[in-house]
Amino acid sequence: MRRCILIFSIFLSFKSVAQTTQASKWVDSVYNSLNPDERISQLMVLRLSTYDFKNKKAIFFDKEVGEAVKKYNVGAVCLFQGDPVKQATVLNELQAMAKTPIMTCIDAEWGVGMRIFDSVKALPHQMMLGAVSDPAIIYQYGKLVGDQCKRLGINVNYAPVVDINNNPNNPVINDRSFGEDKYKVASYGIQYMKGMQDVGVMACAKHFPGHGDVAVDSHLDLPVINKTFDQLDSLELYPFKQIFNAGVGSVMIAHLYIPAIDNTPNRATSLSKKNVTDLMRNKLGYDGLTFTDALEMQGVNKFFPNGEASVQSLIAGNDMLCLPGDIEMNIKKIKDAIKKKTLTWEDIELHCKKVLAAKYIYCRENDEPIDLENITVDLNDGIPEMKKLVAENAITLLSKSKESFLPLTTQKNNTAGIAYVGIGISSDNAFAKRMRSDYNAPVFYFNYKQDATRLLSTIELIKKKYKKVIIGVHNYSRTPANNFGISTTAVNLVNQLQQQTNAITFVFGNPYAIKNFCDAKQLVECYEDDAYTQNAAADLLLGKFAAKGKLPVTVCDKYKFGSGIIETSASLPITNPDEVALDIVKLNGIDSVVNAAITARATPGCVVLVGKGGKIAYQKAFGTYSYEDITPVTLDAVYDIASVTKMCATTLAVMKLYEDGKIDLKKKLGNYLSWVKDSNKENLLIEDILLHQAGLSPFIPFYKELIKLGNGDLSNYLSEEKTDSFSIPVAQDQFLRNDWQDTIYKRILESPLTTRGKYVYSDNGFILLGKVVEALTGMTLDEYVKTNFYSPLKLQSIGFKPLNNLPEYKIVPTENDNEFRFQTLRGFVHDPGSAMLGGVAGHAGLFSNAGDLAVLMQMLLNGGVYDGKRYLKKQTIDLFTDYHTESRRGYGFDKPEKDNYKRAEPYPCLSASSQTFGHTGFTGTCVWVDPKYNLTYIFLSNRINPTAENKKLLNMNVRTNVQEAIYKALQ
Repeated sequence: MRRCILIFSIFLSFKSVAQTTQASKWVDSVYNSLNPDERISQLMVLRLSTYDFKNKKAIFFDKEVGEAVKKYNVGAVCLFQGDPVKQATVLNELQAMAKTPIMTCIDAEWGVGMRIFDSVKALPHQMMLGAVSDPAIIYQYGKLVGDQCKRLGINVNYAPVVDINNNPNNPVINDRSFGEDKYKVASYGIQYMKGMQDVGVMACAKHFPGHGDVAVDSHLDLPVINKTFDQLDSLELYPFKQIFNAGVGSVMIAHLYIPAIDNTPNRATSLSKKNVTDLMRNKLGYDGLTFTDALEMQGVNKFFPNGEASVQSLIAGNDMLCLPGDIEMNIKKIKDAIKKKTLTWEDIELHCKKVLAAKYIYCRENDEPIDLENITVDLNDGIPEMKKLVAENAITLLSKSKESFLPLTTQKNNTAGIAYVGIGISSDNAFAKRMRSDYNAPVFYFNYKQDATRLLSTIELIKKKYKKVIIGVHNYSRTPANNFGISTTAVNLVNQLQQQTNAITFVFGNPYAIKNFCDAKQLVECYEDDAYTQNAAADLLLGKFAAKGKLPVTVCDKYKFGSGIIETSASLPITNPDEVALDIVKLNGIDSVVNAAITARATPGCVVLVGKGGKIAYQKAFGTYSYEDITPVTLDAVYDIASVTKMCATTLAVMKLYEDGKIDLKKKLGNYLSWVKDSNKENLLIEDILLHQAGLSPFIPFYKELIKLGNGDLSNYLSEEKTDSFSIPVAQDQFLRNDWQDTIYKRILESPLTTRGKYVYSDNGFILLGKVVEALTGMTLDEYVKTNFYSPLKLQSIGFKPLNNLPEYKIVPTENDNEFRFQTLRGFVHDPGSAMLGGVAGHAGLFSNAGDLAVLMQMLLNGGVYDGKRYLKKQTIDLFTDYHTESRRGYGFDKPEKDNYKRAEPYPCLSASSQTFGHTGFTGTCVWVDPKYNLTYIFLSNRINPTAENKKLLNMNVRTNVQEAIYKALQ
């Protein structure tokens, strides 16, 4: 029974139970077609190529591998160096001659360009990803790597690395790790894995049980880790436990000597039954596919040569033998072990069927040859955009002095006296070119071979002539040996310039090298040294974006893990879900709901944020700006939040006025707006308007009257230029005739009333409340909420008319208006009524990113206090967010239906407590707060892009399903 569970657990991880019967038949059929040698050979991964560094060319072993495929039906090959056309051609030939699909693997942690470096660009290393705060970017990165692998016919990528690099001198992991924090390593490893596996490429977590705390390269010898098991369990094993639970398809076993796991002399963890079977299989419960690390490495080959490592690997419980060497010798050694009864044919059957099960899921598409046309172009597709995205989110500002010139503008009077010192270069790179073009700065080169004789003269020249010095540290080694190759003279030059001039230092490469420059008054870590990162760093200097990165590792006493100055709008602190009692695996179930919605074109993209206990436990951006604009959505994306305006602007304003004694909820509208007197709106109670039970009509399509009056020609009502008579902006280069605002209010006053006390959701009531705020304060609604809430809370994205304060690229396009304004709306409110009121109205018009909304909601959750300042009284918040009638409405806030327990479609979701309050928006947004759990849920999307006719987000209950997933994650 145990054997059956092991064999088919891999199906259950990725496929429905219904498919396992078909899979079982396929596996059994293929297995029965293989002879004993072929069954053993299915467990072997052969090297397909290597690289001759002396002659700078790839050497392929296609002839030797082809012979092994014909003779033994070898199970897998691993791609290394070589151009993609050659790689694909060889793979097509091998697949054509194979009896069963060959599993194709690659060791490409930062994309296939890591191996195919002659024609495909490599992606950033994992440590740069570890500096990023947005997990959605890691998912997008994994998906891009997966797409590359699929294009090249690769089924398995030996990634991600989930080793925790807690040893700065680690020669083999180092910047291949996400960093030193176990939570981030686990979380980002899962995102990388999901990105690949969601496009059909198996991920491989490595290197179990954790390769981060070593000082010896296992390619050369067997590293030793002298830790207690409790120490390993609390740190190194944590990311593996999490990614195992999240469904990673495979794991690679490291060559390490860890006496706490197995103290047998010279026995690597890859060859240890105590490690593979007892610890990983039995104790941790992982039954997916295992690969050994390369058996040609001296960490095992030194002690178990000539095929013995393969035998010991299988005895330990591994499935696949990576780079075992001579096939014939290995098969003989394994058969000898079976004769000696240290292995059994049942063991071979178990491993072989697990390999075939993996092939059933990932490899059967290999029946179709790889298309060679445009393969290099296709493999590079998306890489520039990803490198730019990562750079802009990872670059880390570590220090900023009082004399800071960050940002450094390009105005002529500011660029005089600026010099650039390029350390490690002898000619202009992309950053040096930008210094010349942006600031007309002279460039001083100083490579690592230059001696100290030039040091003093260079410093004196720069001190005398230049007021601002930009320093770039380039071209140093990724590995820590010999101080990364950075000369003592170069270190002295940088430090003296930092001390004696007004300088800013950019370090381009492995962040551990910062240990040389920790005394810098202004210091920026950039992680990589390619043109994309250099241009992003230049953009940061210009002020085109704010630094968002955080150090993924400790580099000195001054700069520890998490260091980094974030110069963006106020935001809640970020925490690991486990720390606020949320199950990280269940919480990541949100991804499935959202990705299914995007696949179904329910929305082109969205942002989801979950706050718990005053901290952000989950925040991810998904998809793109639109179906035409494939700019990836990021956490900073600003959306039109539609009717969430009613809660986050108008209701907040009324609450403040209520506290100040300026408005009485029991009084009538006519007490505050003189112009409603003698109309049927005069006697409407403020309380009833807030509860949507004043009898007001739900919605008046003001724009349709324009269309009707103009008979399709709107030139009498809309102008392409702003004039004294046409000054109300409704869209880009469109201005409404001024007198139409009076017409709008007149239409509201003339509209009929229905039964008072009956709940009918109405925009018109909140339009009127917005005017009440204006009448009582002498300020427009946008000015009042900005002055009393947004500015004091240090919120920078939330507000009306966002193009007045934000660059367009941050704002997601909302809808292609094909009825009224005939353009794509971006930064102009979608709601036509709000647009005709100038973009500021009580019912719609507010824009925001998720982070600002989270701060605003946390203030309410805190009882009106945030960062030591009181904005509202708790009694006021409790009053406005409570039920007051039979409907689900509070004063301005929406709430759960009271009979959710018996509804087929509960609102907003089944598990929301009765204390919950929030609001939804027509554009595909919602903001919900549950005080019972100190929980915030924000969903921002532009589901109406391209048109509002798209109701898939509603029909699929996407927002509800995401919210329910959050409650299921509560521990």
